[in-house]
Amino acid sequence: MKKVSIIVLDFGSQYTQLIARRMREEKIYCEILPYHTKIDAIKAKNPQGIILSGGPSSVYNEDAYEVDQGVYDMGIPVLGICYGMQRIAVDFGGSVIRSDHHEYGKAELEIVKESALFDGVDNGTTVWMSHSDKVDELPEGFEPIAISANSPYAAIANIEKHVYAMQFHPEVNHSQEGYLMLRNFARKICGVTEKWEMGHFLKEQIQIIREKVGDGKVLCGLSGGVDSSVVAALLYEAIGDQLIPVFVDNGLLRKGEREQVEQVFKINLKVPLVTIDAVDSFLDKLKGVSDPETKRKIIGHTFIEEFEKEAKKHEGIKFLAQGTLYPDVIESISVNGPSEVIKSHHNVGGLPDWMDFELIEPLRELFKDEVRKMGLELGLPEGMINRHPFPGPGLAIRIMGDVNPADLDLLREADVILLDELKASGYYARTWQAFAVLLNVKSVGVMGDNRTYDNTVCVRVVEAVDGMTATFAHLPHDLLERISRRIINEVDGINRVVYDISSKPPATIEWE
Repeated sequence: MKKVSIIVLDFGSQYTQLIARRMREEKIYCEILPYHTKIDAIKAKNPQGIILSGGPSSVYNEDAYEVDQGVYDMGIPVLGICYGMQRIAVDFGGSVIRSDHHEYGKAELEIVKESALFDGVDNGTTVWMSHSDKVDELPEGFEPIAISANSPYAAIANIEKHVYAMQFHPEVNHSQEGYLMLRNFARKICGVTEKWEMGHFLKEQIQIIREKVGDGKVLCGLSGGVDSSVVAALLYEAIGDQLIPVFVDNGLLRKGEREQVEQVFKINLKVPLVTIDAVDSFLDKLKGVSDPETKRKIIGHTFIEEFEKEAKKHEGIKFLAQGTLYPDVIESISVNGPSEVIKSHHNVGGLPDWMDFELIEPLRELFKDEVRKMGLELGLPEGMINRHPFPGPGLAIRIMGDVNPADLDLLREADVILLDELKASGYYARTWQAFAVLLNVKSVGVMGDNRTYDNTVCVRVVEAVDGMTATFAHLPHDLLERISRRIINEVDGINRVVYDISSKPPATIEWE
C-alpha cells in the first residue's frame, strides 16, 4: 500500500476536510479516516504523522468518540485540534470541563514557549476559536506553549512523546498563520519531505477508475456546472468510449446553458454527448412544491429516473458517475465522522434501492478550486472552468416558493443581466459566486406615472476560497445601481432589487 504522509482521524468537524486541503496546498499527501479506524489499518498506511480533528461531541459524554489508543504508541507525532486536543488531554490523564465562556471567533494567540510548531509564526497572530469545553488540568508531561485571553491552554505539547494540541482551528482562513502551523507540524515535526501535486491525484483517479470500471460502461450525468463537466472529461480520459455522458435539460438551467454545454463537449472535446429534453417531466413534478428540501429530493430522484431510462438503451452499463464535491458531502451527511447535517444535496448519499448502478464520485474529496485545476489539466476551456458554482437543483432553489415557467424566465433574464455587468466590470473573476434570487415578494412601485405591484429580486454576490465560508462582496455602489436599474428597466415583472449582505456562516451561500 502507498505511503500516506499525514492521516487525519475525523471526529466529525465541519472543517475536517480543510485540514487535508491545507496539507495538499503545502504539497503534503494527506488522507482522512474515520476516528474509529483500528490501529492495524492506520499502520498499514505507514503515516509519518497523525492529526485528530475537531468535532461536535464532548469528551465527557458517556458515548464520547474515542480513538484507538495504539495511535499514541506508534512513535510518530500526533496533533490534536479542538476536540482532538480534549481527546488527548483525557487520554493522557488530564481533565476537561465545560467552559464558563463559550469562545467562538477570533482570538489573539500569545506564544509562551518556543516550539517547532510555531516556527515563523508571529506572536499575537489571530486564530479562530470555536469551543465550549476546555482543558482544565494538563496531563503529566504536557506544558502550555501558547495562550489566549480565554484559554490558558490554547496550545500544549509533550515534546518527549511528540504529542501536540491546539484549542483553536488552524485549518480555517480566519486563523491567519494556521497554514504555517500545519506545515510546521508536517515538515518540521513529522519530517515529511515528499511533495504531492494535483497531477498526482489526477493520475491516481484515472488508474482507480480504470481498475474499478474494467470493461463495463459508465453513465455520467452533466448538470452544466464545472463539477460534472470535469468528471465527464476525467472519465473520458480514463475509459474513452466506455463513457456515456448524458446532459439532462431539466428546464432549471441558466440562459443559454444547454447550448454552451453541447458546444464544449461535442465540438471542443469531441465527446459524444447525449442530450435529454426532460423539461416537462421536471416542471410537472415540481408544480405546487415550495419546500426547498422537497424540491431538492424531487429533482434528485427525477435525474436518476432520466438516467435509468437512458441506461436501458445501452448494454453493459454498471456505473453512474456524479460530480459530488466535499462541501456537498459535509453539508448533507456524516462522511467519516459524526458531522451534523446542514442540508441535503441532490447528488449525495448513494443511489436508491431500486437502482442497480454502482456510484463513481472521483471528486468527492476535493474542493471547487482544486476541481478547476484538474479541469484545466484535462483540457477544458478556461471560460467553463472559471464559471461560478451552479447548484445541481439549478434555478429551482433560487425561486422562493412554487417553480413555474414564467418565474424561471423572469429569473433567467435578471440573472444574465447581473452576470453581464459583473463580467464587464471585472468583478465576476474576483468573486466566488453571483446569482439572482426571485423572492416572490411583491411590492408597490412607480414606473412613469403608473403604479406597479411587481416582484422583488435579491442579488447575491460572495467572496470565498473554497465555499466552506464566504463573505458578501463589497461591490461599488455605482455597479449595484447599474445592475438594479437594468433589471428593473429590462425585465417586466420586477420593480425592486435588494442586495444580500449576509455571510456564511451563519447563512449559506444559496438561499435554499
